[in-house]
Amino acid sequence: MELRELKYFLAVAEYGTISKAAEELYVTQPNLSRQIQNLENELGQKLFIRGKRKVALTAAGVLLQKRAEEIISLLAKTKEELTSFDKTLTGTIWIGGGESYAVKLIAKAANALQKDYPFVKFRFFSGDTNEVVEKLDEGLLDFGILITPADLSNYEYIRLPFVDTWGIWARKDSPLAEKTEITPSDLIDQPIIFSKHSYGKNPITDWFGKNYEKMNVVATYNLIYNASLMVEEGMGYAVGLGKLINTTGDSNLQFIPFSPSLKSEIYFVWKKYSVLSKADEVFLNYLNASLL
Repeated sequence: MELRELKYFLAVAEYGTISKAAEELYVTQPNLSRQIQNLENELGQKLFIRGKRKVALTAAGVLLQKRAEEIISLLAKTKEELTSFDKTLTGTIWIGGGESYAVKLIAKAANALQKDYPFVKFRFFSGDTNEVVEKLDEGLLDFGILITPADLSNYEYIRLPFVDTWGIWARKDSPLAEKTEITPSDLIDQPIIFSKHSYGKNPITDWFGKNYEKMNVVATYNLIYNASLMVEEGMGYAVGLGKLINTTGDSNLQFIPFSPSLKSEIYFVWKKYSVLSKADEVFLNYLNASLL
């Protein structure tokens, strides 16, 4: 399997036709068809379902598309690191994490570094813990921001001086809006919107205890902004972390913390035994300095 074949495959998957992909790649249609056929023969799998006008990915094709994108992204990242080696500090630092107020601290360190080294760029990926860990382990991210509970055994880490507080986001005119704290029993029979990170996992299940099975979960979310829109429309109460939504001014939302209090620690992590780029190492110095 050659890199050229993967690029050809991704082009066909993107454009949906051999003819359009061949045009964009500046190759002949027969040549492109032959390359795709060679790739299918090598893998022993059909990658496309061929229709009269369009082609569609098979299940094997969907998997290859994901892996091919990862391979090409990793290759580009490696090339960039090597070409900037022993030169004026350049490069791209890839950081992934869930939504957390601690990102403010990461952004502060990134801003300080860029003022001294303007050729260093940052790429931030937002995702839940599973997505961030997967990309870290595959080498597609340099660093991750993990919110407990998270398995840190495979990582070096810095514990950030933030603690995220769990609670609910509610409309200011909702039945629970007058409460200053929310107990598990308060949420029985209420429409609940869970974050994907917290749904079905400790410590949320521990906090709810026996009431967890009685929860009326009407939706789940990845991004708190989307959850806030659902809350505003009256779909229910969103379980999540505080400080992420503006509740001042004309906002119709408020955050009510859990009682007993439930908090999560936040860690900035990178893979054990990984070889960090010079830009990565310098960023860690800036981050540590911001913690002093």
